[in-house]
Amino acid sequence: MRGKRLQRRTAWVPAEVYPPSFRGERKEKKIVLGHGAGGMKMHRLIERVFLKYFGNPLLERLEDGAILNFNPGGGELCFTTDSYVVKPLFFPGGDIGKLAVCGTVNDLAVLGAVPGYLSLSFILGAGLEMAVLERICATIARMKEKAGVEIVTGDTKVIEGAGGEVYINTTGIGVRRPGTKLGAELIRAGDMIVINGGIGEHEAAIAISRGADSGGYRLKSGLKSDCAALHRMIQAVLECGGVRVIRDPTRGGLATTLNEWCRFSELGLLIAEERLLVSRAVQGVADLLGLDPLYMANEGKVVMVVAPERAETIVKTMQRFAEGRKARVIGEVVREPKGVWLKTRLGSLRRLLMLEGEQLPRIC
Repeated sequence: MRGKRLQRRTAWVPAEVYPPSFRGERKEKKIVLGHGAGGMKMHRLIERVFLKYFGNPLLERLEDGAILNFNPGGGELCFTTDSYVVKPLFFPGGDIGKLAVCGTVNDLAVLGAVPGYLSLSFILGAGLEMAVLERICATIARMKEKAGVEIVTGDTKVIEGAGGEVYINTTGIGVRRPGTKLGAELIRAGDMIVINGGIGEHEAAIAISRGADSGGYRLKSGLKSDCAALHRMIQAVLECGGVRVIRDPTRGGLATTLNEWCRFSELGLLIAEERLLVSRAVQGVADLLGLDPLYMANEGKVVMVVAPERAETIVKTMQRFAEGRKARVIGEVVREPKGVWLKTRLGSLRRLLMLEGEQLPRIC
Protein backbone atom coordinates (compact mmCIF):
# COMPACT_ATOMS: atom_id res chain seq x y z
CA MET A 1 0.00 0.00 0.00
CA ARG A 2 2.48 2.59 -1.16
CA GLY A 3 2.05 5.72 -3.16
CA LYS A 4 0.88 9.28 -2.72
CA ARG A 5 -2.47 10.35 -1.33
CA LEU A 6 -5.16 10.31 -4.02
CA GLN A 7 -8.78 11.43 -3.80
CA ARG A 8 -8.70 12.93 -0.30
CA ARG A 9 -6.13 15.55 -1.19
CA THR A 10 -3.88 17.05 1.45
CA ALA A 11 -1.57 20.03 1.33
CA TRP A 12 1.53 17.89 0.86
CA VAL A 13 0.26 16.18 -2.34
CA PRO A 14 0.47 18.35 -5.47
CA ALA A 15 -2.77 18.60 -7.42
CA GLU A 16 -1.08 17.65 -10.70
CA VAL A 17 -0.70 14.09 -9.40
CA TYR A 18 -4.37 13.53 -10.28
CA PRO A 19 -5.16 13.22 -13.97
CA PRO A 20 -8.58 14.60 -14.96
CA SER A 21 -9.75 11.14 -16.01
CA PHE A 22 -9.01 9.47 -12.68
CA ARG A 23 -12.47 9.60 -11.14
CA GLY A 24 -14.31 8.72 -14.29
CA GLU A 25 -12.29 5.61 -15.18
CA ARG A 26 -14.05 2.26 -15.27
CA LYS A 27 -13.50 0.23 -12.12
CA GLU A 28 -11.19 -2.71 -12.73
CA LYS A 29 -12.65 -6.15 -12.06
CA LYS A 30 -9.40 -8.15 -11.85
CA ILE A 31 -5.90 -7.71 -10.48
CA VAL A 32 -3.26 -7.27 -13.18
CA LEU A 33 0.51 -6.84 -12.97
CA GLY A 34 0.07 -3.08 -13.29
CA HIS A 35 -1.59 -2.99 -9.87
CA GLY A 36 1.82 -3.67 -8.34
CA ALA A 37 3.89 -1.44 -10.58
CA GLY A 38 3.71 1.80 -8.62
CA GLY A 39 1.66 3.77 -11.16
CA MET A 40 -1.92 4.93 -11.36
CA LYS A 41 -3.37 1.42 -11.32
CA MET A 42 -1.71 0.78 -7.98
CA HIS A 43 -2.83 4.17 -6.71
CA ARG A 44 -6.42 3.41 -7.66
CA LEU A 45 -6.22 0.04 -5.92
CA ILE A 46 -4.97 1.71 -2.75
CA GLU A 47 -7.64 4.38 -2.84
CA ARG A 48 -10.60 2.29 -3.92
CA VAL A 49 -9.93 -0.84 -1.87
CA PHE A 50 -7.37 -0.50 0.91
CA LEU A 51 -8.18 2.99 2.15
CA LYS A 52 -11.87 2.25 1.72
CA TYR A 53 -11.62 -0.49 4.35
CA PHE A 54 -8.61 0.46 6.48
CA GLY A 55 -8.39 4.25 6.25
CA ASN A 56 -7.12 6.15 9.30
CA PRO A 57 -4.90 9.23 9.71
CA LEU A 58 -1.69 7.21 10.01
CA LEU A 59 -2.36 4.93 7.05
CA GLU A 60 -3.70 7.72 4.86
CA ARG A 61 -0.29 9.37 4.75
CA LEU A 62 0.78 6.36 2.63
CA GLU A 63 4.40 6.59 3.66
CA ASP A 64 6.83 3.69 3.87
CA GLY A 65 6.25 3.37 7.59
CA ALA A 66 4.34 4.91 10.47
CA ILE A 67 5.39 7.00 13.46
CA LEU A 68 3.46 5.60 16.41
CA ASN A 69 2.58 7.70 19.40
CA PHE A 70 1.10 5.25 21.87
CA ASN A 71 3.31 6.04 24.88
CA PRO A 72 4.18 2.63 26.34
CA GLY A 73 4.25 4.22 29.78
CA GLY A 74 7.14 2.09 30.89
CA GLY A 75 5.72 -1.11 29.44
CA GLU A 76 7.64 -3.53 27.27
CA LEU A 77 7.26 -3.26 23.50
CA CYS A 78 6.28 -6.58 21.87
CA PHE A 79 6.71 -7.26 18.16
CA THR A 80 5.65 -10.15 15.91
CA THR A 81 5.41 -10.99 12.22
CA ASP A 82 3.59 -13.72 10.31
CA SER A 83 2.57 -14.75 6.80
CA TYR A 84 -0.68 -16.36 5.64
CA VAL A 85 -1.00 -18.64 2.61
CA VAL A 86 -4.12 -20.65 3.50
CA LYS A 87 -5.91 -22.54 0.74
CA PRO A 88 -8.80 -22.14 0.05
CA LEU A 89 -9.06 -18.43 0.79
CA PHE A 90 -12.55 -18.88 2.27
CA PHE A 91 -13.49 -21.73 4.58
CA PRO A 92 -16.17 -22.53 7.18
CA GLY A 93 -15.70 -20.08 10.02
CA GLY A 94 -13.40 -17.59 8.33
CA ASP A 95 -11.10 -16.57 5.54
CA ILE A 96 -7.48 -15.52 5.03
CA GLY A 97 -8.29 -12.00 6.22
CA LYS A 98 -9.70 -13.18 9.53
CA LEU A 99 -6.69 -15.45 9.99
CA ALA A 100 -4.28 -12.58 9.35
CA VAL A 101 -5.79 -10.33 12.03
CA CYS A 102 -6.57 -12.99 14.64
CA GLY A 103 -3.29 -14.84 14.19
CA THR A 104 -1.21 -11.70 14.65
CA VAL A 105 -3.27 -10.45 17.59
CA ASN A 106 -2.96 -13.85 19.29
CA ASP A 107 0.80 -13.99 18.76
CA LEU A 108 1.09 -10.73 20.69
CA ALA A 109 -1.43 -11.80 23.33
CA VAL A 110 0.47 -14.97 24.28
CA LEU A 111 3.46 -12.75 25.04
CA GLY A 112 1.25 -10.95 27.53
CA ALA A 113 0.88 -7.88 25.31
CA VAL A 114 -2.12 -5.71 24.50
CA PRO A 115 -2.11 -5.46 20.67
CA GLY A 116 -2.13 -1.96 19.21
CA TYR A 117 -0.97 -1.73 15.60
CA LEU A 118 -0.65 -3.96 12.55
CA SER A 119 1.06 -3.71 9.21
CA LEU A 120 -0.60 -5.46 6.29
CA SER A 121 1.14 -6.47 3.08
CA PHE A 122 -0.52 -8.25 0.16
CA ILE A 123 1.03 -10.43 -2.53
CA LEU A 124 -1.67 -10.84 -5.18
CA GLY A 125 -1.76 -13.18 -8.15
CA ALA A 126 -2.53 -11.51 -11.47
CA GLY A 127 -6.06 -12.48 -12.45
CA LEU A 128 -7.48 -12.29 -8.94
CA GLU A 129 -11.06 -11.03 -9.01
CA MET A 130 -11.30 -7.58 -7.43
CA ALA A 131 -14.50 -8.68 -5.68
CA VAL A 132 -12.54 -11.43 -3.90
CA LEU A 133 -9.97 -8.93 -2.65
CA GLU A 134 -12.71 -6.61 -1.43
CA ARG A 135 -14.41 -9.46 0.41
CA ILE A 136 -11.16 -10.26 2.21
CA CYS A 137 -10.57 -6.59 3.03
CA ALA A 138 -14.10 -6.29 4.41
CA THR A 139 -13.36 -9.16 6.79
CA ILE A 140 -10.09 -7.57 7.87
CA ALA A 141 -11.88 -4.28 8.52
CA ARG A 142 -14.47 -6.01 10.74
CA MET A 143 -11.86 -7.99 12.64
CA LYS A 144 -9.53 -5.07 13.31
CA GLU A 145 -12.45 -3.11 14.74
CA LYS A 146 -13.49 -6.05 16.88
CA ALA A 147 -9.92 -6.56 18.11
CA GLY A 148 -9.37 -2.84 18.73
CA VAL A 149 -6.25 -2.52 16.56
CA GLU A 150 -5.29 -0.20 13.71
CA ILE A 151 -3.58 -0.98 10.41
CA VAL A 152 -0.98 1.75 10.01
CA THR A 153 1.24 0.73 7.08
CA GLY A 154 1.52 -1.90 4.38
CA ASP A 155 2.59 -2.85 0.89
CA THR A 156 1.19 -4.48 -2.26
CA LYS A 157 2.90 -6.66 -4.85
CA VAL A 158 1.40 -8.47 -7.85
CA ILE A 159 2.97 -11.61 -9.30
CA GLU A 160 2.36 -13.62 -12.45
CA GLY A 161 1.85 -17.38 -12.49
CA ALA A 162 -0.33 -17.38 -9.35
CA GLY A 163 -3.74 -16.54 -10.76
CA GLY A 164 -6.34 -16.00 -8.07
CA GLU A 165 -3.90 -16.40 -5.19
CA VAL A 166 -3.63 -14.09 -2.18
CA TYR A 167 -0.81 -14.11 0.34
CA ILE A 168 -0.77 -11.78 3.35
CA ASN A 169 2.14 -10.76 5.56
CA THR A 170 1.49 -8.98 8.84
CA THR A 171 3.48 -7.33 11.59
CA GLY A 172 2.01 -6.64 14.99
CA ILE A 173 3.09 -4.28 17.78
CA GLY A 174 1.77 -4.24 21.31
CA VAL A 175 2.76 -3.38 24.87
CA ARG A 176 2.78 -5.48 28.00
CA ARG A 177 2.83 -4.09 31.48
CA PRO A 178 6.13 -3.93 33.39
CA GLY A 179 7.04 -6.98 35.40
CA THR A 180 5.14 -9.51 33.26
CA LYS A 181 7.13 -12.73 33.11
CA LEU A 182 6.19 -15.67 30.90
CA GLY A 183 8.34 -18.51 29.63
CA ALA A 184 8.80 -22.27 29.56
CA GLU A 185 11.75 -21.93 31.93
CA LEU A 186 9.27 -20.93 34.68
CA ILE A 187 7.40 -24.26 34.56
CA ARG A 188 7.48 -26.23 37.82
CA ALA A 189 6.57 -29.81 38.74
CA GLY A 190 2.95 -29.93 39.91
CA ASP A 191 1.79 -27.15 37.60
CA MET A 192 -1.44 -27.66 35.64
CA ILE A 193 -1.93 -27.58 31.86
CA VAL A 194 -5.05 -25.68 30.75
CA ILE A 195 -6.70 -25.21 27.34
CA ASN A 196 -9.78 -23.17 26.38
CA GLY A 197 -11.63 -25.83 24.34
CA GLY A 198 -11.53 -28.58 21.74
CA ILE A 199 -8.61 -29.24 19.41
CA GLY A 200 -8.18 -29.74 15.66
CA GLU A 201 -11.15 -27.69 14.49
CA HIS A 202 -9.30 -25.32 12.17
CA GLU A 203 -7.38 -27.99 10.26
CA ALA A 204 -10.50 -30.15 9.98
CA ALA A 205 -12.47 -27.21 8.53
CA ILE A 206 -9.71 -26.52 5.99
CA ALA A 207 -9.61 -30.18 5.00
CA ILE A 208 -13.37 -30.28 4.43
CA SER A 209 -13.48 -27.10 2.36
CA ARG A 210 -10.40 -28.05 0.33
CA GLY A 211 -11.89 -31.40 -0.58
CA ALA A 212 -15.13 -29.77 -1.71
CA ASP A 213 -13.31 -27.11 -3.76
CA SER A 214 -11.23 -29.72 -5.59
CA GLY A 215 -14.28 -31.77 -6.52
CA GLY A 216 -13.10 -34.61 -4.32
CA TYR A 217 -14.74 -35.82 -1.13
CA ARG A 218 -17.83 -33.96 0.05
CA LEU A 219 -18.66 -34.22 3.71
CA LYS A 220 -21.76 -32.88 5.42
CA SER A 221 -20.71 -31.27 8.65
CA GLY A 222 -21.45 -28.17 10.68
CA LEU A 223 -17.76 -27.97 11.56
CA LYS A 224 -16.20 -24.49 11.46
CA SER A 225 -12.73 -23.17 12.06
CA ASP A 226 -12.17 -21.96 15.61
CA CYS A 227 -10.38 -18.85 14.30
CA ALA A 228 -10.79 -16.07 16.88
CA ALA A 229 -8.93 -13.22 18.58
CA LEU A 230 -8.12 -14.29 22.14
CA HIS A 231 -6.31 -11.26 23.57
CA ARG A 232 -9.08 -10.05 25.89
CA MET A 233 -9.53 -13.49 27.43
CA ILE A 234 -5.76 -13.87 27.84
CA GLN A 235 -5.46 -10.47 29.54
CA ALA A 236 -8.19 -11.44 31.98
CA VAL A 237 -6.35 -14.69 32.76
CA LEU A 238 -3.06 -12.86 33.34
CA GLU A 239 -4.78 -10.70 35.95
CA CYS A 240 -5.50 -13.89 37.91
CA GLY A 241 -1.78 -14.49 38.44
CA GLY A 242 0.04 -17.81 38.43
CA VAL A 243 0.47 -18.15 34.65
CA ARG A 244 3.87 -19.63 33.72
CA VAL A 245 3.71 -19.76 29.92
CA ILE A 246 1.12 -19.36 27.14
CA ARG A 247 1.03 -20.44 23.50
CA ASP A 248 -1.50 -20.72 20.71
CA PRO A 249 -1.12 -24.26 19.29
CA THR A 250 -1.41 -23.48 15.57
CA ARG A 251 0.65 -25.47 13.04
CA GLY A 252 1.72 -28.77 14.57
CA GLY A 253 -1.10 -28.64 17.08
CA LEU A 254 -1.13 -29.22 20.81
CA ALA A 255 1.49 -31.98 20.87
CA THR A 256 4.06 -29.88 19.01
CA THR A 257 3.55 -26.88 21.29
CA LEU A 258 4.07 -29.03 24.38
CA ASN A 259 7.24 -30.49 22.87
CA GLU A 260 8.57 -26.98 22.23
CA TRP A 261 8.16 -26.21 25.92
CA CYS A 262 10.03 -29.37 26.88
CA ARG A 263 13.10 -28.08 25.08
CA PHE A 264 13.41 -25.46 27.84
CA SER A 265 12.54 -27.72 30.73
CA GLU A 266 13.89 -30.91 32.30
CA LEU A 267 10.38 -31.91 33.32
CA GLY A 268 7.59 -33.97 31.76
CA LEU A 269 4.21 -32.85 30.47
CA LEU A 270 1.48 -35.43 30.98
CA ILE A 271 -1.94 -34.89 29.40
CA ALA A 272 -5.00 -37.08 29.96
CA GLU A 273 -6.83 -38.40 26.90
CA GLU A 274 -10.11 -38.43 28.80
CA ARG A 275 -9.76 -34.70 29.48
CA LEU A 276 -9.11 -33.72 25.85
CA LEU A 277 -12.07 -32.42 23.89
CA VAL A 278 -12.15 -33.71 20.30
CA SER A 279 -15.50 -33.31 18.55
CA ARG A 280 -17.00 -36.19 16.57
CA ALA A 281 -16.68 -34.11 13.40
CA VAL A 282 -12.96 -33.47 13.96
CA GLN A 283 -12.35 -37.11 14.81
CA GLY A 284 -14.25 -38.18 11.70
CA VAL A 285 -12.10 -35.97 9.44
CA ALA A 286 -8.97 -37.18 11.20
CA ASP A 287 -9.93 -40.83 10.72
CA LEU A 288 -10.83 -40.30 7.07
CA LEU A 289 -7.57 -38.55 6.20
CA GLY A 290 -5.26 -40.39 8.56
CA LEU A 291 -4.59 -37.36 10.76
CA ASP A 292 -4.03 -37.14 14.51
CA PRO A 293 -6.07 -34.43 16.30
CA LEU A 294 -3.19 -33.88 18.72
CA TYR A 295 -1.13 -32.55 15.80
CA MET A 296 -3.93 -30.74 13.97
CA ALA A 297 -3.82 -26.95 13.75
CA ASN A 298 -5.94 -24.61 15.84
CA GLU A 299 -6.55 -20.88 15.34
CA GLY A 300 -8.72 -20.08 18.35
CA LYS A 301 -7.11 -22.09 21.11
CA VAL A 302 -4.60 -21.16 23.77
CA VAL A 303 -2.78 -23.61 26.01
CA MET A 304 -1.03 -22.54 29.18
CA VAL A 305 0.83 -23.91 32.17
CA VAL A 306 -0.38 -22.42 35.45
CA ALA A 307 0.35 -22.72 39.14
CA PRO A 308 -1.85 -25.46 40.67
CA GLU A 309 -3.42 -23.15 43.24
CA ARG A 310 -4.59 -20.77 40.46
CA ALA A 311 -5.84 -23.39 37.98
CA GLU A 312 -9.50 -23.41 39.06
CA THR A 313 -9.72 -19.61 39.07
CA ILE A 314 -8.10 -19.40 35.63
CA VAL A 315 -10.47 -21.97 34.14
CA LYS A 316 -13.50 -20.12 35.52
CA THR A 317 -12.14 -16.84 34.15
CA MET A 318 -11.72 -18.33 30.68
CA GLN A 319 -15.23 -19.74 30.81
CA ARG A 320 -16.66 -16.21 31.09
CA PHE A 321 -15.63 -15.61 27.47
CA ALA A 322 -17.29 -17.13 24.40
CA GLU A 323 -13.89 -18.42 23.26
CA GLY A 324 -13.31 -20.18 26.58
CA ARG A 325 -16.63 -21.72 27.55
CA LYS A 326 -15.20 -25.23 27.30
CA ALA A 327 -11.95 -24.42 29.12
CA ARG A 328 -10.53 -27.21 31.24
CA VAL A 329 -7.45 -28.65 32.89
CA ILE A 330 -6.04 -31.35 30.59
CA GLY A 331 -2.86 -32.39 32.33
CA GLU A 332 -0.01 -31.67 34.69
CA VAL A 333 3.73 -31.16 34.87
CA VAL A 334 5.65 -34.12 36.30
CA ARG A 335 9.28 -34.83 37.19
CA GLU A 336 9.19 -38.24 35.51
CA PRO A 337 8.89 -39.36 32.79
CA LYS A 338 10.49 -36.48 30.95
CA GLY A 339 9.08 -35.38 27.60
CA VAL A 340 5.45 -35.19 26.47
CA TRP A 341 3.11 -38.06 27.21
CA LEU A 342 -0.54 -38.92 26.69
CA LYS A 343 -2.21 -41.01 29.38
CA THR A 344 -4.70 -43.04 27.37
CA ARG A 345 -8.15 -44.09 28.51
CA LEU A 346 -6.71 -47.57 29.08
CA GLY A 347 -4.17 -46.16 31.53
CA SER A 348 -1.11 -46.69 29.31
CA LEU A 349 1.34 -43.96 28.33
CA ARG A 350 1.90 -42.90 24.71
CA ARG A 351 4.93 -40.76 23.89
CA LEU A 352 4.08 -37.66 21.86
CA LEU A 353 7.06 -36.63 19.77
CA MET A 354 7.57 -33.47 17.75
CA LEU A 355 5.64 -33.52 14.47
CA GLU A 356 7.90 -34.57 11.58
CA GLY A 357 7.00 -32.59 8.49
CA GLU A 358 3.34 -31.60 8.11
CA GLN A 359 -0.06 -33.26 8.13
CA LEU A 360 -1.89 -30.88 5.80
CA PRO A 361 -0.11 -28.06 3.88
CA ARG A 362 -1.29 -24.43 3.66
CA ILE A 363 -3.59 -24.50 6.65
CA CYS A 364 -2.87 -20.91 7.71
